[in-house]
Amino acid sequence: MGALRPWARFPLLVVAHLLALGIGAVVFQTLEGPPALQLQAKLRAELATFQVEYGACLPPGALEELLGTALAAQVHGVSSLGNGSEAGNWDLPSALLFTASILTTTGYGYMAPLSAGGKAFCMVYAALGLPASLVLLATLRRCLMPLLCRLGAWGASRWQLAPARAALLQAAGWGLLVAAIFVLLPALVLWGLQGDCSLLEAVYFCFGSLSTIGLGDLLPGRGRGLHPVLYHLGQLALLGYLLLGLLAMLLVVETFSELPQARALVKFFGSSGPMTAEDQGGILGQDDLALSTLAPPAAAPQQAPTC
Repeated sequence: MGALRPWARFPLLVVAHLLALGIGAVVFQTLEGPPALQLQAKLRAELATFQVEYGACLPPGALEELLGTALAAQVHGVSSLGNGSEAGNWDLPSALLFTASILTTTGYGYMAPLSAGGKAFCMVYAALGLPASLVLLATLRRCLMPLLCRLGAWGASRWQLAPARAALLQAAGWGLLVAAIFVLLPALVLWGLQGDCSLLEAVYFCFGSLSTIGLGDLLPGRGRGLHPVLYHLGQLALLGYLLLGLLAMLLVVETFSELPQARALVKFFGSSGPMTAEDQGGILGQDDLALSTLAPPAAAPQQAPTC
C-alpha cells in the first residue's frame, strides 16, 4: 500500500468503512432477524388467544386501540405498568439523568419530551450544553493526560523500555484498568442487584453507556419493583457513572490515538508527507513528557505543570 497514490488513499478508507457497515448490517440481520420473527409470532399468538377467550367482552378493535395508546405512551417513557417507583418520570432524579444523557450524548431513549416547549428547550439546551461539555472534558483531559504520560515515562525509565513499546504498554494497561473499573465491576454490581438480567446484559449496558451508544433497551431498576428511594439513588449513581466513565473512556481513546502506530496510520491516509519526530515518538516522546523532564533525586523539585 506504500505505492498507492495519495489521492486514492482517502477513497480507499471510505470504501473500507462502507464495507464494514455492510458487513455489520448483514451480521445483525442474520443474528437478530430470527429472534425478532419468533417474538412477533409469539405476540400474535398471545393476542389471538386473548381474543378467543375475552373477545366477546370487548368491542371490535378496542384491544388494538388500547395497545396502540399504551405503546405510543411507552415511546415517551410513560407507562401505567410497574409500581410507584417508576410513576414519576419527570421527578428531579429522572430529569437529572435525562439531562446527563443529553450532555453525554448517551440518549437512552426511554424518556422524551412530550410538550412543544419541552422539545424546543431540549434543542436549545443541547445546542448550548454539548459544546460546554466538550470544553469541560477537553480541559480535564489536558489536566490528566500529562499525569498518565509521566507514569508511563517513569515505567519506561524504570524497566529500560523503548518509547514506542512503553507507550503501547501504557495504552494497553490503561485500557484494561478502565475496562475493569468502569465496565466489569459495575456490571457485576448491576448483575447482583438486578435479578432479571444476565452478566452479559449487564456488561452490554455498561459498554453501551460509556461508548454513548445508549440504545435504551436495558435500564437499571426498571420493572423490578425497587423501593422509590433505592430507585432514585440508582439514578443518581448512574449520573455520576456516566460523567466519570465518559472521561475515562476519553482518556483511553486519547492514549491509543497518540500511539506511533495510530499516528502512522492517520498520516498514511491523511497526508503523503514524511513522518515527524512527534509522530514517531508518540506520547512518551514529546518534549514536555520525555524522560529528561524527570528531575534527578538531588535536583530541586520542578514546578508541577498547570492545567
